[in-house]
Amino acid sequence: MNTARTGLLMAALMGLFLAVGYLLGREQGMFIAFIFAAGMNLFAYWNADKMVLRMHGARQVDRTTEPDFYALIEDLARRGNLPMPKVYVMDNPQPNAFATGRNPENAAVAATTGLLQLLSRDEIVGVMAHELAHVKNRDTLVMTMTATIAGAISMLANFGMFFGGNRDRNNPLGAVGAILLVILAPLAAMLVQMAISRTREYGADRGGAEISGQPLALASALAKISGMAHQIENPTAEANPATAHMFIINPLSGERMDSLFSTHPDPANRIDALRRIAQEMGSASEDGISGRSGRQVPSGPWG
Repeated sequence: MNTARTGLLMAALMGLFLAVGYLLGREQGMFIAFIFAAGMNLFAYWNADKMVLRMHGARQVDRTTEPDFYALIEDLARRGNLPMPKVYVMDNPQPNAFATGRNPENAAVAATTGLLQLLSRDEIVGVMAHELAHVKNRDTLVMTMTATIAGAISMLANFGMFFGGNRDRNNPLGAVGAILLVILAPLAAMLVQMAISRTREYGADRGGAEISGQPLALASALAKISGMAHQIENPTAEANPATAHMFIINPLSGERMDSLFSTHPDPANRIDALRRIAQEMGSASEDGISGRSGRQVPSGPWG
């Protein structure tokens, strides 16, 4: 169901891109838009992962530099029948994580130092299983492509501001149409992109629960991260807001609600869904979610 919905939303996003090209220059404009989108997606396919990791100052780690964390990822990759991804750590106090890469064979997972310091081992397992589920579902490629197309739509719409009001008979836009295009096309693209992102998060929550076998540990992690993410600033994410949709919880301040303009579902909705998954999997306990159990959070990641 999620895959079909994502496919429809991506088709809508690509259709919107071609429509903008048509409005700017009819058939010729649509063809140019298609070539432009293909070129941008090709570049993103090969380079987006490196760019994102560099933006967030991620450093690659291995068995020597982060033996416990690396071994944890190795174990989860085996459970998920996935190739071993590259493992990165970001020196950032906000607990968060993301995955990137064009396919499972060329994937990377990254966690902040805040995540490794503030969550229990089971919660870290749940979070990183979620990220590996993104890799397994090829969400990393899907989200890279949607972000690229959405950005290209905004660029084309801005071209419309400059060229929409001219007298070229092949250009159906007037000055008013150009202004509307600049405002409405990027807005529509953003809404579609966010809808795709929210859909994939629910799918990765379920996939992560299946890989780790601990849906309630992931639910506990989501509750803690969502509370801390809006108290602890993430400067690199604030400087690069276009990458916010990649994180397990929105790293930007001020975006908490499950609305049309949110890149992530409401954490409470995700936690409820994980509780239902736990019931499906026969889990016996809900301790640790939203602090209901009164259990103290371990001070380190492996407690």
